[in-house]
Amino acid sequence: MLSEYIEKKLKQANYKILRDRSYFGEVPGLRGVWASARNLEDCRQELREVLEEWLLLKVRSKESARHFKASCLRDFTPSGYF
Repeated sequence: MLSEYIEKKLKQANYKILRDRSYFGEVPGLRGVWASARNLEDCRQELREVLEEWLLLKVRSKESARHFKASCLRDFTPSGYF
């Protein structure tokens, strides 16, 4: 469930090369989910980590992410973990 959501969102990511030749990536519609790195591979990895952390924060605060409801994870999280 989480992996599918993350993969779907990463496929929607936009990347661009900045003036300093570094890479910038973001996931449209997910405020604050962006990354910057020296090369595209590192930028993609960083973006994945940012998206994972962003999603965990949404789950922890019981907020719904776009097309993903944190409440659906209630049964999968150990009591008191989030």
